[in-house]
Amino acid sequence: MAKVIFFLVASLLTTTYAVASGGEGGTANPFAGDVGNAIWTLVIFVLVLIVLGKFAWGPILSALQQREDFITDSLASAKKDRSEAEARLAEYTAKLDEARAEATKMVDEGRRDAEVLKRKIEEDAKAEADNILDRARREIGVATDTAIKELYDVSGKLAVDIASKIIRKELDAGQHSRLIAESIDELNASQKN
Repeated sequence: MAKVIFFLVASLLTTTYAVASGGEGGTANPFAGDVGNAIWTLVIFVLVLIVLGKFAWGPILSALQQREDFITDSLASAKKDRSEAEARLAEYTAKLDEARAEATKMVDEGRRDAEVLKRKIEEDAKAEADNILDRARREIGVATDTAIKELYDVSGKLAVDIASKIIRKELDAGQHSRLIAESIDELNASQKN
């Protein structure tokens, strides 16, 4: 600011000197005039510069400086906010990727656990079925053995009964047929009980 005022004062003094010396060749010069007017013009000009500098340019420059500071601060704040937002976005993206990986891991573990449980259930069911079949075979064998034993007992008793009846009396062919029929009926009756 001081340089501008110095330049203006120097220009005014040079012009004033040129006007005071009369210029070149006596032609009409727009700056022609006397030195007194030039000095008063210079004094008024300097006073106008001082008043404008104090009351106009100072506040204008101050307002412009404040605006520049505000814009600089706003840009710095916006840059800071943007970098923070990018950092948060990167952090959230990383957390999201981590959550996806963990969810995939949990799903895979669930599938493996389900497969293991399925195999275990199948093995248990097969073992139970084999046990039931073995038990049924044993029970059938026991029942068969019991039935055969009962059949031998009944047939032995029947043979003894028949033999005792034959020994007690001599049988003819008709009696013999009747005795066999009675024995068969007794055998059928004993099986029903």
